[in-house]
Amino acid sequence: MRFGLQKLTLLDFPGVMACTVFTCGCNFRCPFCHNASLVTGRDADMPFGADEVLTFLAGRKKMLDGVCITGGEPLLHPEMKDFIAEVKTLGYKVKLDTNGSRPDRLREILAAGHVDYVAMDIKQSQEKYPLACGSETVLDAVKESVDMLKAGPVEFEFRTTVVSPLHTPNDLEAIGRWIAGARHYYLQNFADSGDILDPDGHFSAVSRETLNEMLVRVKPFVPDAALRGK
Repeated sequence: MRFGLQKLTLLDFPGVMACTVFTCGCNFRCPFCHNASLVTGRDADMPFGADEVLTFLAGRKKMLDGVCITGGEPLLHPEMKDFIAEVKTLGYKVKLDTNGSRPDRLREILAAGHVDYVAMDIKQSQEKYPLACGSETVLDAVKESVDMLKAGPVEFEFRTTVVSPLHTPNDLEAIGRWIAGARHYYLQNFADSGDILDPDGHFSAVSRETLNEMLVRVKPFVPDAALRGK
């Protein structure tokens, strides 16, 4: 398992000074994905091995408090549980980003008590999930992960990247009904990174007016839902 490394982030882990480690590869093919090279690239292209990352972390314990683990999809890697355990042994808080498609591995990591915060992407309403994630077979797994996080003790957030023309206010209301009772839910507007998986998809940010309408439609189900980013 290979990693990319951002040595400092003040944004990715709420309230925690952290670094971010990136894993390569994803089982989703969201057409609006802004990390296409990371999703479709080869693990061998990642510059750091697990031992190198752990050595870096061992030397930063007085400067950093947490580690964000993101992708791609980190839970595709069967070694991830052991890697996270090593990070926890060093005394760090751990935030895990996931698309929710591997509830079996998520359950193991949560049961081990090795994750302090989970951020899970909700790509679309249940009815339109394949359109947004590029897979016809993952919805049951995603639903299982949603239920697991809502029922468990680990702090978590759900988040949706809102993209025109894929998302409408009705879609966001349907998502709100689905995840009702969650404490944290964030809507973040699409931004073109220049590394979009489907560059011919004509994707764009929604208007601020539409984004605010989406938030209004969500709040009856998730009262503390909020906008993130610009």
